[in-house]
Amino acid sequence: MASKHILVVDDEIGIRELLRDILQDEGYSVQLAENAAAARAARLHERPDVVLLDIWMPDCDGISLLKEWANNALLTMPVVMMSGHGTIDTAVEATRIGAFDFLEKPIALQKLLKTVGAALKHGEQLPKSEMTLVNLGKSPIVVALKDRLDKIAGSSSISPGPVLLIGPKGCGAELCARYLQSQNTPWLQLTEFGQLASAPLDILETIRDGVLYITEIADLSKTEQKGLLLLITKSDKYNVRVVCSTSENLPKLQAEGLFDHNLLQALSAVSLRVPALDEHKEDIPDLAVAIANLQLELAGIEYREFDIAALNGLRNANWPGDLAQLDAVIRNLIQTSLGEKITLDDVNRIMHQFDDASIDNTQQGNSYQKQGSVVQNASAEWHSENAYLGSSTNALNGQHPHNGQVPQLDIKLNQPLREARDDFERLYFAHHLKDVTNNMSKLAEIAGLERTHLYRKLKQLGIKIKG
Repeated sequence: MASKHILVVDDEIGIRELLRDILQDEGYSVQLAENAAAARAARLHERPDVVLLDIWMPDCDGISLLKEWANNALLTMPVVMMSGHGTIDTAVEATRIGAFDFLEKPIALQKLLKTVGAALKHGEQLPKSEMTLVNLGKSPIVVALKDRLDKIAGSSSISPGPVLLIGPKGCGAELCARYLQSQNTPWLQLTEFGQLASAPLDILETIRDGVLYITEIADLSKTEQKGLLLLITKSDKYNVRVVCSTSENLPKLQAEGLFDHNLLQALSAVSLRVPALDEHKEDIPDLAVAIANLQLELAGIEYREFDIAALNGLRNANWPGDLAQLDAVIRNLIQTSLGEKITLDDVNRIMHQFDDASIDNTQQGNSYQKQGSVVQNASAEWHSENAYLGSSTNALNGQHPHNGQVPQLDIKLNQPLREARDDFERLYFAHHLKDVTNNMSKLAEIAGLERTHLYRKLKQLGIKIKG
């Protein structure tokens, strides 16, 4: 078994080396840091099992460094504060921030070893590090979000009450939901919605005194919506906080008959908008470092530093996939970048890696030409299908083909992928609507969609359904 790693932070070389010699004799691996700057660098590249942190240092005092680690979600290991001028007030402040214990200098040998041993046992019981709301940022919009969540959490002593989180997919709604969870209480993220329809009260029994999180409630069927409403009305009895999230316009869905009116009213009592990542890009550099550090702690993947240009590149990029996309990009950069540091070239390589697909296809042109007969057959089949799709396009526009001429596929290929996909989906549904004579049950079966989803998709595409 690998020896436990202890970081000793003290500006006095004599004390650092004395503590190192004692702890190494006990079989521990010891790293020394002469000031807060060195301690920051050491913590960023490795998670020590215990930190012995001096309070009085010239560049930054230990209390400030402890608070900095806590605010940046880096206080994931036991920290024992040391001081030759300790006071009760200082010890209380350190403990409040998150220090495990406090040692006064000169430190007795037995007291040192006993405290380190207790800290190591405590560290083994700490939960694994994970992304939290603390990591989301320090921008004004995120600080305001935290303040509102604090206010909601503070009111839970009277009645937990449901909370609705509104924001784009991948924006970090789950982090907000977990922020409302009290320490050492149950947590359940519901992924199988069927139980809402069949046994909603059984869910409350399993999560008593905890938090139930349901993501994208716009996906619930009518029966599941009614089950959720029943669950919410009974949640007080079980002291359960129900937190739901959505990226959809629920009032619009309710007006269209796709979302339960009473459920919307129950959820609207306490609702918060979670900002998209593009709304607080100034937080992206800190987020990138936090995600990289989590990879070190959770997966043992070596921490990689970002140069300034790389961090600026990430901050200036567009993030349609929001926080989830940023997380994937950082993981990719850490595992595929070759240099000592992650550079702007690395960022551009990952952000634009799919842009080269068309170039690769062009370079493979000769190999496709060798398969000419296959290409011609595929082209014939495509034009045959194009006749159907073209007819559907004209039908959608109130037009019809003339004199047996085959209409062209009316999709502009130089537009963004999302708009091109919408054009295709309009053609697809127009074709099948005509084929099934507007029978929505048959259309749902052909498209492989639940009827509620199908109606919403048709509304989104602007396709009117004839009665």
